[in-house]
Amino acid sequence: MLQQFFLVCSGVDRALIRECSAGEQTKYAGIGATVFFTALMAFIASAYALYTVFDSIFAAIGFGIVWGLLIFNLDRFIVSTLRKKDSKFAEFSQAAPRIILAIIIAIVISKPLELKIFEKEINQVLLEHKNELTLSNKSQIAEQYTPEIQQINQEIIDLKAEVTTKEKEVNDWYETYIAEAEGRKGTELIGKGPVYKEKREKHDATLQELQALRAINAEKITSKEVAVKNLIAQQKAQEANTQPVIDGFDGLMARVNALNELPWLPSLFILLLFLAIETAPIFAKLITSKGEYDLKLQDAEDAVKTWVKQKIDQRKTLLQTDISLNKKVYLDLMEEEEVYLYKRKKARELMKLQADAFFNLHKKQF
Repeated sequence: MLQQFFLVCSGVDRALIRECSAGEQTKYAGIGATVFFTALMAFIASAYALYTVFDSIFAAIGFGIVWGLLIFNLDRFIVSTLRKKDSKFAEFSQAAPRIILAIIIAIVISKPLELKIFEKEINQVLLEHKNELTLSNKSQIAEQYTPEIQQINQEIIDLKAEVTTKEKEVNDWYETYIAEAEGRKGTELIGKGPVYKEKREKHDATLQELQALRAINAEKITSKEVAVKNLIAQQKAQEANTQPVIDGFDGLMARVNALNELPWLPSLFILLLFLAIETAPIFAKLITSKGEYDLKLQDAEDAVKTWVKQKIDQRKTLLQTDISLNKKVYLDLMEEEEVYLYKRKKARELMKLQADAFFNLHKKQF
């Protein structure tokens, strides 16, 4: 049962292979098993690759089955169409396009399995890339908000400095009129004289200006601090909105690029393994000598070719004979007086009918 299934996979003529020896059937069953397991590996590889793209197990299995059947059909076609020749060079020339196709298929189906085998290493590389992208993203977003935030902070510092300057001015006037009252500066007369009152009035006026300035600047500082908080919140929100894009940076192309950053030797060995698997059926047929099945298949094909050539020759001979007979028949008819008279009679009748039709046509116009 299993051998019959693998014989179907090999693409052989089942009616013809049954007439061959057990060894010949085992050889082609082995070729069919190689074709089947190659398609199975193609299904697994493509299903995983498509799962990384669609993130849906049902879609991955569906497309994986289609891809596996496609590879199975191609391999089966490649193996079944190879014919044994008397020259190895002729066989290799015949198989060269199929070998190139097999190499392409091997590269295609090996890459997704490499991604699965080196998944942990690839995840580490992707994590490093994501961290770099996160830092770069934050830096780019900060470039949009930092200048405005710095400008507002500088305005807050200037407002606070304005208040500080005014406070210093008030303190200076306070020190001045106190020193005047104590007789340490100014007129150096102890007591609250006219000079003291004048300086006290300037201090009080400056103090009122300070209080008003404090109220105005406090309101401005509060509004600017709120603006800074809003800008910082917007910056954080933009970082949060763009972070999912970075977190999703683990698609098929990103993983392939990450795989290329890993050491190339393990990937090369996996590729060589799939090349060996994919080209094994072809080389198996190339390196083996003509077997019983090949001879019987060639005999059946030669018989069909001979029969087709015979049919073509028969049709050509029949056509030439029919042409010659027709020429001879019409040449003989040309010499018969009865045929001539009958032909002339019918021609006369045809001319009369044409003349009557022409006359009736013109008669309707008048």
